[in-house]
Amino acid sequence: QVELVESGGGVVQAGGSLRLSCTASGKILSIMGWYRQAPGKQRELVARIFRAANTVYADSVKDRFTISRDNAANTVYLQMNSLKPEDTAVYYCYAFYGNDYWGQGTQVTVSS
Repeated sequence: QVELVESGGGVVQAGGSLRLSCTASGKILSIMGWYRQAPGKQRELVARIFRAANTVYADSVKDRFTISRDNAANTVYLQMNSLKPEDTAVYYCYAFYGNDYWGQGTQVTVSS
């Protein structure tokens, strides 16, 4: 069983920055990442990172967000810069190890 614990959400003004963290218990996970879900919208990929550190980003966050991971600590980070009001959502940590695993979600609110 894998448990994902997130931290780092909050309220920030447009143009500001936040850093999300997610630590996984148990296995060393092959894929980790972040998804987000805004009110009334479907959950969407933000970014994901593989164990070899290759990354995938949604077009909407490229050049603003950076995903990284510390394999020794089984932790994934999401550095979010130049935040926009449209980035407001609940952000979910994601991991894959034979199955999909999800964190409980952390709220990110960007005020204009």
